Amino acid sequence: MSNERTPLITSGVCGLTAVACGAAPDPTPEPTPEPTSDPANPSPPRKLNTFFGVMVPTILSMFSIILFLRTGFVVGHAGLLQGLLMVIVAYTIISLTILSICAISTNGAIQGGGAYYMISRSLGPEFGGSIGLMFFLAKVCACGEYVLGLVEAILDVFGVDPESSVSEGVRVLPQGYWFTVLYSSVILLLCLLVCLVGAHIYSRTAFAILLVVTVSLLSVFISSVAVKPLNFVITHQGPGNQTLRYNASYTGFSATTLRNNLGSGYSLDYSTDSVMSFATVFAVMFTSCTGIMAGANMSGELKTPSVSIPKGTIVAVFYTFTVYVLLFILVSATCDRTLLVQDYGFLQRINIWPPFVTIGICCASLSAAMCAMIGASRILHALAVDQLFGLPLAPAAVTSKSGNPWVSVLYTWGLAQCVVFAGQLNSIASLVTVFYLLAYAAVDLACLALEWASAPNFRPTFQLFSWHTCLLGILSCLVMMFVINPVYSSGSIVLLLVLLLFLHFRSPTSSWGYISQALIFHQVRKYLLMLDVRKDHVKFWRPQVLLMVANPRSSCQLILFVNQLKKGGLYVLGHVQLGDLDSLPSDPVQQQYNFWLSLVDKLGVKAFVDLTLSPSVRQGTQHLLRITGLGGMKPNTLILGFYDSCTPEDFFLQDTAFCDSSLGKGSEGEYNFGVDLPSLQAHFPPVRHVESPRWLSPEEYVGIISDAIKMNKNVCLGRYFFQLQGEDKDSAVDGSERTIDVWPLNLLQPGSRDYQDVCSLFLLQMACVLNMSSKWRNAKMRIFLNVETESSDQGWVVNEETFRELLKKLRIRASIKIVSWDSVVAHHDVTQPDVESSTGTPQALSEDFLSAVNCMLMENSSQAAVCFLYLPRPPAHHSQAQQYLAQLEAVTNGLGPTLLIHGVTPVTCTDL
Repeated sequence: MSNERTPLITSGVCGLTAVACGAAPDPTPEPTPEPTSDPANPSPPRKLNTFFGVMVPTILSMFSIILFLRTGFVVGHAGLLQGLLMVIVAYTIISLTILSICAISTNGAIQGGGAYYMISRSLGPEFGGSIGLMFFLAKVCACGEYVLGLVEAILDVFGVDPESSVSEGVRVLPQGYWFTVLYSSVILLLCLLVCLVGAHIYSRTAFAILLVVTVSLLSVFISSVAVKPLNFVITHQGPGNQTLRYNASYTGFSATTLRNNLGSGYSLDYSTDSVMSFATVFAVMFTSCTGIMAGANMSGELKTPSVSIPKGTIVAVFYTFTVYVLLFILVSATCDRTLLVQDYGFLQRINIWPPFVTIGICCASLSAAMCAMIGASRILHALAVDQLFGLPLAPAAVTSKSGNPWVSVLYTWGLAQCVVFAGQLNSIASLVTVFYLLAYAAVDLACLALEWASAPNFRPTFQLFSWHTCLLGILSCLVMMFVINPVYSSGSIVLLLVLLLFLHFRSPTSSWGYISQALIFHQVRKYLLMLDVRKDHVKFWRPQVLLMVANPRSSCQLILFVNQLKKGGLYVLGHVQLGDLDSLPSDPVQQQYNFWLSLVDKLGVKAFVDLTLSPSVRQGTQHLLRITGLGGMKPNTLILGFYDSCTPEDFFLQDTAFCDSSLGKGSEGEYNFGVDLPSLQAHFPPVRHVESPRWLSPEEYVGIISDAIKMNKNVCLGRYFFQLQGEDKDSAVDGSERTIDVWPLNLLQPGSRDYQDVCSLFLLQMACVLNMSSKWRNAKMRIFLNVETESSDQGWVVNEETFRELLKKLRIRASIKIVSWDSVVAHHDVTQPDVESSTGTPQALSEDFLSAVNCMLMENSSQAAVCFLYLPRPPAHHSQAQQYLAQLEAVTNGLGPTLLIHGVTPVTCTDL
């Protein structure tokens, strides 16, 4: 089984020499439970358990800056009722996402990269890479936001009073935009140093930080009882350097205060000078819910991520939800609205010992910032290891000896440094929230896709989810995105689509498995069951072709031509491998499929491939005619190359796509799933020489035609198609210089004058189908009617008018050419009957007659791009096979690309 940590198989030399590029897994890997992410370095030991690896970082990330710095902001502007509504909505959204996370994380081993790893291994590299990069950006923005929050708290305590121009006591730090950026940069540098040492340092100190935050939180609850009512004068710098003063009070537990704080009171935010609303306040409040992935992002360091992630995340979310609800009620009942709105750090004012809150803010914010930086660096490292974005992220795959991705940490630090130039926490809260909501929607989408695909291997041990919860999670995330900020939401979705298209056109190929394939299979199976062959109607007939190919080297032009002839129908390339499975150790056919599928990719045709092993070509073709396809999608037309003595040409030597010296790279940079160009060239044998023995005898070839007709399949024989040019996928031919010639009469039976029999109408339909394809749309179609003008019977005039009326009814646009063939018929032996005898023996036509027919065709259709001829029914006795083929060869000799057609099914309809 392919290693789930196998990097993307990219185009070019790197795809084949992955060892040199530092990205190839050992072809015979040890069955270790945790594959290495970097072949150059040993896998770092996994040391973290559920509590320290998931619960602690998740709780700290969800407390972050909101717990101490924005609780009053939310309750003061939104009121208690709307504040609790926001908490419930936010936690409902993340709870739905957590159910999806738990389902995915308990369905297999999880490597480093957390949410990115889950999404990419579920939805494929395109969707996973684009969402992974956006989730990385969300983490980077969150890191900057937490740092700005920490600086705000520090300046509340140590910043110079805006009313005073000199330092007083501990308030010694100058304030202003550039000072804020400076302080933020210093804190970011501290975070960088910790993260460069490694995640284990953070994990060791995280528990101590949680204890400090818990003590600070307990001091807040104790203070609500121990501290007596207080009054404050709050000052802010207003416009024009004027000082704004506000009288605020801490009332202690008071029913009046609680009643006054129940309703909303959206007003001006003093930090951004903008009026708040439900959406803007919710955006800030939701940043407290962006930490649910903190444990998942540490998946590379967890002992048992599939157990730790669900258990630790659920417990952490329940704990933080309880804390937030209690804290909202507490501040609503003890602080008036002015205090809540005008001082976001009010908890320090009302604490029994203010440093408790200051220390708590510093610990929580610094911890959240480091957690975000570590999580972002792990996501970026996973993206780099998977080689999704090529050279720009290649250095991020470098790790230290201990496995710490230090280059990814530097990338993250540099981008976070750019974020702090925003200067204010609230100004970037909406962007952070929108990015996170989009990432959460993607996780829900991944789980929904896995559930809808109904793959047997999707059986997570966590069962408390369904497609309803996934779908509800997606919708709630998308709705809240646009409620918060329609501009940011639209921009993020556009960015997601751009990244998705970039990865799609870069054509990365992976061994991870594609959920799209599972979904397509699931839907196709349902639609195939609905495609009832009993409901087929001639109005909706389309050609469903089985093209038998002996050697693609000599058949590529015919393959390309039939691709134009299929008209949205089924197209299958069939091949018979001669052999007997009883005498072979294994089935040789299974190993050939990749080569044939790579050939299909090279040629750019929309075809399936079906191969079989059989003692004879005839028997193998019978097998394919019977078993190819499913339900209502089965071949109704068999196409064969012509059986003659011509020396075939090697198309591989003519087409530049097959002569390109680049390895593994096609004309559009696609990778052929391990089949490079040299191996593709070597797999298909050289074309047959004149002296080479043939696999197929004339009797067997004619027998195949007879078998197909007996099985009610239409038959087409293609000759001289190696002369046809302009059918490849890069050709700009539109058919304006081409001519399609149609001879609907059976030229080997001059007495037959029926232009409306099933075979003639089928021939007209196939010509019309070709005329509707992209490369033949502007081609001129000519229909030739053979008449005996010197005959005493002038019924041909009436037949011509009847035929013109038929074409009008069939909506076939073509010019009719009347061809007198009296001189041709004169060579026909009139003593022979005009139809085959009851024994099925064909007429013994003279060479003069066959030559005359050929001359007539050459005279009228030698310049045609393709010529459609009536294929007579083959003889019933195999002894006549060579005579039958000789007649066909003589008639079409030197004619150019020709398709001999024998139709057995009605395909035209004049009704609506």
